[in-house]
Amino acid sequence: MPAKPSAARKPDKKKSLKKKVKSPVEPALKSVPFWIGFDLGGTKMLACVLDAEYNLLGSARKSTNGSDGQIKGRKKIVTVIHEAIAAAGVDPKGLQGIGIGCPGLVNPDKGILLSAPNLGWKNMGLSGILKTAFKKPVAVLNDVDAGTFGEYKLGSGKGARSLLGIFPGTGVGSGFVYDGKLIMGRNVSAMELGMIYMPGTHLGSPIPGAVLLEDMTSRLAIASQAGVACYRGQLPDLDKKTRGNLRDIRSKALSAAYTTGEEAAVTIFRNSVAYLGMGIAAVVNLLAPDHITLGGGLVEEMPQLYLTTLKEEVNRYALPGLTPGIKYSIAKLGGSAVAIGSVAWLREKK
Repeated sequence: MPAKPSAARKPDKKKSLKKKVKSPVEPALKSVPFWIGFDLGGTKMLACVLDAEYNLLGSARKSTNGSDGQIKGRKKIVTVIHEAIAAAGVDPKGLQGIGIGCPGLVNPDKGILLSAPNLGWKNMGLSGILKTAFKKPVAVLNDVDAGTFGEYKLGSGKGARSLLGIFPGTGVGSGFVYDGKLIMGRNVSAMELGMIYMPGTHLGSPIPGAVLLEDMTSRLAIASQAGVACYRGQLPDLDKKTRGNLRDIRSKALSAAYTTGEEAAVTIFRNSVAYLGMGIAAVVNLLAPDHITLGGGLVEEMPQLYLTTLKEEVNRYALPGLTPGIKYSIAKLGGSAVAIGSVAWLREKK
């Protein structure tokens, strides 16, 4: 008998469906030259990917948690840089160099973070760590030096011959650029204006009869005194908003207390600005800047107080012949200043 023709096989729907499914195509990485600007802060670390015109291509951040120790800290720095590069979608081969601003004393020539009191880190060889990890040039700066240089090159101080940067925050940071160069020591960063001792005292002063300038002028100092005033019933509105909790007495709340004219707030700010004026006047007498730029959250919340009243106090305490013509401004680069400035310094050194 002739063999029966074999029945035609039905197509396997599952298999045909599987064949049609294509794996997602990853977007091509952008092949562009770029730099990493790194802001190593006391509470957070931020890595910014910047192109040749300092445009932000991507970024990544993590909590610093300095108490975790230096070993974990340096690993986290490298990780955040990798994450920023991935977030920017750029080819890692395009990396040209890394600039990093640090909260403390640094040795710029050797690229060492000598001391960061807010982190508890000492003698961290950041340049060596980053060169080993990325095989590219590295610049290590004090963070306020980096921010001031950023403002000098691309921000509010662009076009100035000499720029003094003042940044009240947890402390009072300052930086000075003269004729394109940051004022530094032979092998250590300088311009620690907030660490100058002045006559006076308070219960936390390590030297009786003397007080640090930043203990009278920083946002932390102002918030601390405002907290005492809350406890004494002198700042009722601020107390309602913050319950006198120091961590909650931030720049916006302090600005509101001053703006509403609460007597205790006005007194605290008047005294603080007067002391800051004394400190800045000392720099004016020594270095005669033609431009002073002010930054930080408190300054941004209260620009007129710091532009107008502070100028009056500087004029009161500085040599009269040195104050005419000094330009005052609010810093423009905001949270990107340290990243931009550290990269600008790196590129300037080439």
